[in-house]
Amino acid sequence: MSNQLKQGPFKGHKSTTFGHMAKVKYYYDPETLSYQQIELRKRDKFKNSIIILLGVGLTMFLGFMVLSQFIESPKQKAQKRELENSKLHIELLGKRIEEVTEVLGDLQERDNYIYRTYFEANPIPDEQRKAGFGGVNRYKNLEGFDNSEMIIDVTKRLDVLSKQIVVQSKSLDEIVDLAKAKEKMLASIPAIQPLKAEDLTRMASGYGMRMHPILKIRKMHKGMDFTAPKGTPIYASGNGTVSRANRSATFGKVVYIEHGYGYKTVYAHMSKIGVKKGQTVKRGDIIGYVGNTGRSVSAHLHYEVHRNGVAVNPIYYYYGDLTPEQFLAMQKASEDEGQSFD
Repeated sequence: MSNQLKQGPFKGHKSTTFGHMAKVKYYYDPETLSYQQIELRKRDKFKNSIIILLGVGLTMFLGFMVLSQFIESPKQKAQKRELENSKLHIELLGKRIEEVTEVLGDLQERDNYIYRTYFEANPIPDEQRKAGFGGVNRYKNLEGFDNSEMIIDVTKRLDVLSKQIVVQSKSLDEIVDLAKAKEKMLASIPAIQPLKAEDLTRMASGYGMRMHPILKIRKMHKGMDFTAPKGTPIYASGNGTVSRANRSATFGKVVYIEHGYGYKTVYAHMSKIGVKKGQTVKRGDIIGYVGNTGRSVSAHLHYEVHRNGVAVNPIYYYYGDLTPEQFLAMQKASEDEGQSFD
């Protein structure tokens, strides 16, 4: 058994351990000729206890760290739910952007091919409508977060959509201005008879070559003659400004109205003028009364329409108050190449 003996903790003593009892130590007492169990001192017991506690604590800590990778805390669960909820909201926002983009696309198409075409305005090119944003990275502050890629994509689409809406808004503002101008133009163009149909005796002479009643030669008749009793009201055929209201040798008491957009009308042989030079008139306003002044053979109104400085046939400017049947009747009468009244 000498190969199992070891030097014990006491001088002159030897200690030994047995294979299956490694944690229990013995020493050989020569006086009693027997093995005695070594009793640990309190300091060693305390030290061993501390080591054991530290071992247990370390084991528990390591176990907690391992388990924490698989077991979520309430705070982690709440954060995860919040993250998933945010992701869902971002996806819903992306779908809403797609819907709005589709509606905007339809509006852009109508704007280009209906509204702007009607008002003779150039379409807005797609390059201008759908232009992106250049320069520095506008979305750098959105990087480094969970779902950053999704957030940046939605933000980019939202920015482009916002810019398209601004472009479309400006286009609609322009369309409104064009509509107002068109409305003003339509109100200004001569569009009604200068005399009411019920006040007419007849349409005496039309536009074209006619026999002059005084000169007795064929002469270009630049307007239309309407016979009516003296004092019958004469109406402005469109909105405009009176540019002349006086008397001339040929037309007698006459009124000229500048309508803008290249149009001018002339109302001659009045018995009385009802407006002054510089006065603004609207379509249907009374501007004077039928008479027989100037070179005229009977009471009538001589009416002319000028476009861009050239006299044109007034018959094409009565669409505002004549039925198709009345227009055809007047057209037939105007083609009579008999004598004019002035």
